[in-house]
Amino acid sequence: MAADILVRDAEPRDEAAWRKLWADYLAFYQVAVSDEITASTWSKVLDPASAIFMRVAEADGRLVGFALCLTHEGTWILGRDCYLEDLFVEAAARGRGAGRALMDDLVARSKRNGWSRLYWHTAEGNANARRLYDRYVPSDGHLRYRINF
Repeated sequence: MAADILVRDAEPRDEAAWRKLWADYLAFYQVAVSDEITASTWSKVLDPASAIFMRVAEADGRLVGFALCLTHEGTWILGRDCYLEDLFVEAAARGRGAGRALMDDLVARSKRNGWSRLYWHTAEGNANARRLYDRYVPSDGHLRYRINF
């Protein structure tokens, strides 16, 4: 299947398919976000002025995964960082190359755009994602702390 995966920018026509994948992603992590946040996220993806962008993985003309990212300045770099905030592949397509295609695309895009780093977080217990990510780089050993307001 990996050879049959097309990775491209999200387009307006992808909204319904993305919303289904997004709902599955949120269910996987057992979190809920409001419809307002979902709509805002989609709006940012389509806004060329937003630092947020989305790449989608398509197989047989159907969306099977997505990567939501944003770029930002940093204090330890001269260029920009690319933060991969969300990566999800539907259950039926896992292990068939869609996640790897999305990651390969982001690595290539980061190099092409001269970004200093590509980084991400994942749940410690997400063994499938960690197997994929470990192919690219070992964990840097940092822990995340977050205060929600």
